[in-house]
Amino acid sequence: MRWSRLGVGAVLAAQEAWAGAIWTFQPPVTGIARQIESLHTWLMLVIFVVFFLVFGFMFYAILRHRKSLGHEAKPFHENTWVEILWTLIPAIILLGMAWPAASVILAQKNTRDADFTIKATGFQWFWSYDYLDHGFGFKSKLATPREQIENFRGTAEEKNRHYLLEVDAPLVVPVGKKIRILTTSNDVIHSWGIPAFGVKQDAIPGFIRDTWFKAEKIGTYRGQCVELCGKDHAFMPIVVNVVSQADFAKWTAQQQALAKAAKDDPNKVWSRDELIVRGKQVYEANCAACHKSNGVGGGAYPAIAGSKIATGAKAAHIELVLVGKNAMPSWVALSDVELAAVLTYQRTSWGNQADIVMPAEIRAARK
Repeated sequence: MRWSRLGVGAVLAAQEAWAGAIWTFQPPVTGIARQIESLHTWLMLVIFVVFFLVFGFMFYAILRHRKSLGHEAKPFHENTWVEILWTLIPAIILLGMAWPAASVILAQKNTRDADFTIKATGFQWFWSYDYLDHGFGFKSKLATPREQIENFRGTAEEKNRHYLLEVDAPLVVPVGKKIRILTTSNDVIHSWGIPAFGVKQDAIPGFIRDTWFKAEKIGTYRGQCVELCGKDHAFMPIVVNVVSQADFAKWTAQQQALAKAAKDDPNKVWSRDELIVRGKQVYEANCAACHKSNGVGGGAYPAIAGSKIATGAKAAHIELVLVGKNAMPSWVALSDVELAAVLTYQRTSWGNQADIVMPAEIRAARK
C-alpha cells in the first residue's frame, strides 16, 4: 500500500510539474482525457526507471570490469536464479503497465447510458453530423477559404492562428452530459478525434463505430481528421462548442426550425430554374472542392465543363454519382432532390447544354 501511494504521488507530482508545457498533452476537459494523461505519465516514469537501471548497471559492469583493470572474462551459463529473475521482473513490470492501460481502454469503450447520440460521417473532406435524438443534421466544413490559405499572390487576408481549425458549422453539445458519437464514412477511412476530450475513433465505410465524451468545461475545442484520407486530409477540422444546457436548448430549437424550413419536398414538381438554383448550393457544398467552382477540375478530378458524362445520357450521369468511380466516392447519401438538382446544375452550366434531371429519376435509379 505504501509503494502504491508513493507511485500515485510521483505521477501527480510529475503531472503538476509538466502542466502547461508546450510539449505535453492539451489540458484535459473530460475524465477519460485525465486518465490518459495519468497513464502516459505513469508509463513514462516506468520507462525512465527501467532505462536508467538497465543502462546504469550495464555501464557500471563495463567500466568496473574492463580489461585495463586486470579483469578477465569468465564464461558462465544455466544459472537458474538469473533465468527466473529476468523472466519474473519483466512480467511484473508489464503487469504494472497493463493494468492501468486496460482500465482506461475499458472506460473509453463504455458508451452506455449516454444522454444523446450524434452520428459523425466522414466525407472527402468534411464531416456530416446527425443529431439522432433531435431530428436534424448538418455538414461541417473548413471555414477559411482556400485562396486565403494558399495565398500564392500574397494579397489575401492575413490568416489567424486557427485558420486550419475553423469550421462553418461546429458541433454543439451541453456541458456535463455524456455524448455518444457514432462514426462511419462515405468513402475512405477517416478518424474523428478531439485531443482535449481524449477521443479518437476511426470512421470506416460500411461500419458503425462508437465512442463518447463528457465535457466538464464550457469552451471551444478543436481537432482534426487523424487518418490520412486523401489530398485534402489537412483541411478536415473538427470543432466542438461546449455550452450551457440553456444555450444548447435554444440552439437545438433553432436548428430544428432551420431543418424544417430547408427540407426539400420530393413530391414537388421542380422547375428547371429551381433545380439549377438548388443544384448550385449542393455543388458548392459537395463538389467544388475537387471539380472547382468553375467546373474545370484538376488532378485526379476531371472537368465537368464539356465532359461526355455531363453532356451525355442522363442514366450514365446518375449511375456515376450513385456508384462512384476511381477517386470519386458514391454520393448516395444525398437526397433525391439534391442529386437531381446538382446533376441539373452540372448539365446546364459552364457551356453544357443537356437535359435536366428530375427527383423521380433519381428515385427510380436507386431501386
